[in-house]
Amino acid sequence: MAASVASSAPPASLEGIHRDRLFVASCCALAVSAVAFAVIGDILGALKAQFILDNQQVGYIGGAAIWGFSVSILLLGPLCDVLGMKFLVRVAMVCHVVGVLIMITATGFWSLFTGALVISLGNGLIEAVCNPLVATLYPERKVHRLNQFHVWWPGGIVLGGLASYGLAQVGITSWKVRLGLILIPAAVYIVLMLREKFPATENQASGVSTGEMFKATFTSPLFLLMLATMFITASIELGPNRWIPAVLQSGGIPGILVLVWISGLMAVMRMKVSGPLIRLLSPTGILFCSMILVALGLLMLSRAETGTSAFIAATVFAVGICFIWPTMLGFVSERVPRSGALGLALMGGAGMGVVGLVTSPWLGKIADEKAHERFVAEQPAVVAVLDTARNALRAKLPSVHEDQKADVQRAIDATDKVVTAGASGPLPPIATANAMRAMIGAGVADPAVDRVQAVLGPAENFGGRTSFRYCVPLALIAAVVFALIYASDRRRGGYRVERISGAEGMVGAH
Repeated sequence: MAASVASSAPPASLEGIHRDRLFVASCCALAVSAVAFAVIGDILGALKAQFILDNQQVGYIGGAAIWGFSVSILLLGPLCDVLGMKFLVRVAMVCHVVGVLIMITATGFWSLFTGALVISLGNGLIEAVCNPLVATLYPERKVHRLNQFHVWWPGGIVLGGLASYGLAQVGITSWKVRLGLILIPAAVYIVLMLREKFPATENQASGVSTGEMFKATFTSPLFLLMLATMFITASIELGPNRWIPAVLQSGGIPGILVLVWISGLMAVMRMKVSGPLIRLLSPTGILFCSMILVALGLLMLSRAETGTSAFIAATVFAVGICFIWPTMLGFVSERVPRSGALGLALMGGAGMGVVGLVTSPWLGKIADEKAHERFVAEQPAVVAVLDTARNALRAKLPSVHEDQKADVQRAIDATDKVVTAGASGPLPPIATANAMRAMIGAGVADPAVDRVQAVLGPAENFGGRTSFRYCVPLALIAAVVFALIYASDRRRGGYRVERISGAEGMVGAH
């Protein structure tokens, strides 16, 4: 295996730049995005109950926390060379603080959606800046350093997930307090970023014009293929990850802890294993193996009904998705280097955009449909449980607190419609599950309401788990793409790193 031709010494364009300090600051900024991802995923169940949301609405809120990322990274990422990386980071700071405040003061679906979107805009700006920043700081080790930078995506999820779970365990169950956790790492990266000097981007330092960057990006068949494949890889990584806590929680498994385990394993592997694995398999070999493991992990997750089986499946899934995102970005930066910030922005933006606008709502819709199939299969029992719970709430309505009466009455009204429909025909889709959520969300302690939860929880768990199965064919399609690229590289003598100057460096004859 040939050694890399690149020197580990920083190029002259980085003179006066504290690249290791700036790398640490970038990692802290990425951790904010990850904490936001973990916390918003953890509070979706609470939002669903308090605001009486269906799974598709929850999918849109969870999706907004992703696809807003795409808006900012696609619109502003290509302008890193013009606007400056430091300016974009300052805009991200504002988005993170304002977005949290909007969600905390939300009154319904649209304000929750807006707040999640604004937070996501900030996350996208961090990604838009820090991916080309890391590639610029370490031009000789792009894939390796991007993997290490992206340690702080799963690392931040671990920190945010454990903090959110810990608050719940000590009796602090308010979703607003948990959401406020985002502001803690945000304060840290704000201080760190404001004190550092940013370098010119790699394209700027090499004299590549904006026009040349656009031409190199949109005329490269390899880049366009990787961009299309990013739709798939992002969907199978972030789509199921967004739903794992809510799905497993509905089945009595601490879903946030499964997500923490997935993320912790990913963080360790990216930090300790990425370098040796890149030398052993090459980036395309890593991506092929990852897709096979992802397909297996998703299939196992879709069938996991116990805590043990869920953790085993989550482990396989974690190993599969571990290197996908940073390796995709590193591959594009190394093989199509003149695409610069534009190429990285398109890759990240396309990935997040398809997850937020398509994959997350799609999985939510499948979950709703499959959960409803369980209700239909047991319709007489479901109608009886709802009827009993409705009568129990009616009996308690006069004695509940004044602030609670509106929620109780809304639950009774919603259940009236479902019971009436179910007595003479099929149970109405969406409305049946929403009536159950309204019952539970009304906050009335009664055995009849507990029985509603006993019906809803397993059905939602089944629907969510089944939705994971629909992602398996996507993973296999991506595996074929990476296998073909890997075979092509072998015919050329191995994986080669392209230089902006036109030279090539062979990383290894894989």
